[in-house]
This record gives sequence, structure tokens and C-alpha cells, in this order.
Amino acid sequence: MADTASRPDRKPWIFVPTLYFAEGLPYIVINSVSVIMYKNLGASNQFIGLTALIFMWPWVIKMLWAPLVDTQSTKRNWVVYSELLLGVGLFLLAAFLQFNFYILASIIVFSALAFVSATHDIAIDGYYMLSLSEKMQSLYVGVRSTFYRIAVIFGSGFLVVLAGLLQKRSFSMAASWQVVMGFTGLLFLIMFLFHRFYLPYPENTIEKKHGKDLTEMFDVFVSYFKQEKVWVVVLFILLYRLGEAVLEKMSPAFLLDPIEAGGLGLATETVGLVKGTMGVLMLVIGGLVGGWLISKFGLKKCLWPMALMLKLPDVVYIYMSVYKPSLALIYVLVGFEQFGYGIGFTAFMVFLMYFAKEPYKTSHYAISTGIMALGMMIPGGLSGFLQQQLGYTWFFVSVLLLTIPGLLMLFFIPIENE
Repeated sequence: MADTASRPDRKPWIFVPTLYFAEGLPYIVINSVSVIMYKNLGASNQFIGLTALIFMWPWVIKMLWAPLVDTQSTKRNWVVYSELLLGVGLFLLAAFLQFNFYILASIIVFSALAFVSATHDIAIDGYYMLSLSEKMQSLYVGVRSTFYRIAVIFGSGFLVVLAGLLQKRSFSMAASWQVVMGFTGLLFLIMFLFHRFYLPYPENTIEKKHGKDLTEMFDVFVSYFKQEKVWVVVLFILLYRLGEAVLEKMSPAFLLDPIEAGGLGLATETVGLVKGTMGVLMLVIGGLVGGWLISKFGLKKCLWPMALMLKLPDVVYIYMSVYKPSLALIYVLVGFEQFGYGIGFTAFMVFLMYFAKEPYKTSHYAISTGIMALGMMIPGGLSGFLQQQLGYTWFFVSVLLLTIPGLLMLFFIPIENE
């Protein structure tokens, strides 16, 4: 297989970064930036929590239509036309924000965009494997993850800061988010045009070689659920991030809510800097440190301390809800929590890779990540109701308690010595 298939002049160091930036951006807009948008527009915490149930499901079940992407048309076509749909959908969202029925309209559009984005993810990962040799795939794996994280910083950092700055310039809440969503839609139309004309064409024979018929897809699921202690592992996947799933949706709301409502009363652009810039930067550093620790000492030795690094820093939210620290300290505390999250999440993802077995390693990993998305979706959907019942301080105490089941599951999961 040629390194860039039928267009050797098309450089992976150009199209791999743009593809994975395009993969990360819609996910963060739909699942994180939307939280801040709805909060700015006056939505309740219960509603914001419920959006997790509404928007996350395509990533939970995307494995079910992956065979369609795998066997119909080409991965290249799925990639570029998904980006066209994402761009058009974001323009529609921006247009609907000026009407009184924007809540219902935005839910419908975000739900459709989530389906398109999950399909886009499948196509990009498949295209990556088809357009690059195995050697090149290994070479660019770090580039993939880096530009996905850059998309996260861009979405939860730059876009949120942009909305806040527009609000300071006398834009209404709705108008500021219209500009942000319209701008993001324009980016996707630009990416559609760029990828439409720049991406190399993997040969059709290569595409067919990687296709799976329905019988083989059935074998994939059977082989996954026949593995040793599989139901213990499934329970572990669902519980490992239980506390963090509840925390994830409410942490931006806590930063935005006024002091009298128990929050920290930060401005929109400040939340973008705290969560989307400092937070994501420390998350990336934590992930790099976690990967280095596992490569040096092995997963079996690292899993317990790295799991604790994921969970114990959640206590910083209890501290912030009680003492309302200065902005400088908020940066430090959120950065520390995200650094721990990066370490603990890395251990979790490495375990999922270890549990995926040949000859269906990629599909097994997709099943595990689908179960992981389910474990984030349901608790996230209930988080707003829990916070309203308990108030922020006791809500964060409950988050800490909900981390315990995932720790207990570490005693039962199968981990071989490396």
C-alpha cells in the first residue's frame, strides 16, 4: 500500500492534522460548548444534564451502523460529505437561535449533528487506516491525538471566549452564540472544500478488502462477549468514570452560576480560559505523563495509583464551592483536577486497548468505547437533577462518593503482567 494511496503529492502531515481537528471539534461543541451556550441562554441545570442523554447516544451505538460506512461508498466520501452536513447544520443552528422556539430547534439540530459527527468519526478512523501504511499509521498516531486535543482547546476555549467577548461588546446572549455557531459552520464548509480536493483516494480494492459482511460483524460481537470476565469488564467500563460523568456536565454550570446560587460567578470568556485552555492543557500534560508511566512501569503497577489520580482531585470542587477562591487559585485547582483526569483516563484507555483481542482488535475497542459512552451518558443526564436537590457542595461530595464503585472494580478486572 502506498503511503498516501493514489496521490503521493498529498502529504499526511497536512491532511492527518486537519482530519483529526475536524473529528474533535463537533464532539466538543455538541457535548461541552452547548452546556455553556444553554447556561447563557437561561436553561436550568436539570435541562443541561438531560442534554447528555439526548446528544450522547450516537457515540454509544455508532458501532451498529459502522458496517454501513465500512461497505457502502468510500471512507473519503463519508468524510467530506459529513463535513458538509456539519457545516450546514451549524448554520441552521445559528439561524434558529433568534426565534422563540430555539430550545426545541437546537435540540433537534444538535441531535442530528451528533449522528453525523459519530458517523464522521467512523469514516475518519477508517480512512486513516486505508490511506496510510502500517508504518505511517504508527508514525502519525501522536499527531492524531494532538490535533484532536487542539480541537478541544479551540472549541471549549476559543469559541467560548469569543462568545464572552461578543457579549461584552453589547451583543445579546443569543446573538453572540449565533456568531459562534455560524463561524464554526463556516470552518466546516472550509474543511469540506479542502478535504474534497486535497485528500488522496485510497484504491477501491483496498476499501473492499477492509469491508465486513453481516456475518463477520456478528462474529465480532460474539468474540467480544466470549472473553474471560467480560461482564466484570463491562461493569468496570460503566463504573470507572461514574463520578466524573456526573461532574462533567455540572462543572461549567458551577463556574458560571452566580455566588448567591452557589457557583463562582465567572464570566463566559473566563470559563473558556479556565476550562478550555488551562484545563485542556493540563489534561494533555496528564495524558502524556500517564503514557510515559505505563510505558516505563506497565499497566498492572500503574493502574491503582493512576485511578486515584483521576478520582481524588475531584475534592477541589468541594473546596471551591465552600471557600469561593480567587481566580488565580481557580486556575490552579481546575488545572490540577484536569491533570489528574488526564493521568487516570490514560490508564483506562490503555486497559481497553489491552482487552481488545485479535483478529477484531479495532472492533473490540469500538465496542468498549461505546459502552464507555453509555457510562457517561446516563449519569450525565441525571447530574442536573442531583445538583438541584443537593446544592453544589453536597453535589460535589456525592461526586467523590460515586468514584468508589469504579475503584472497587479494580480488584476484579483481569490484568496480565506485562
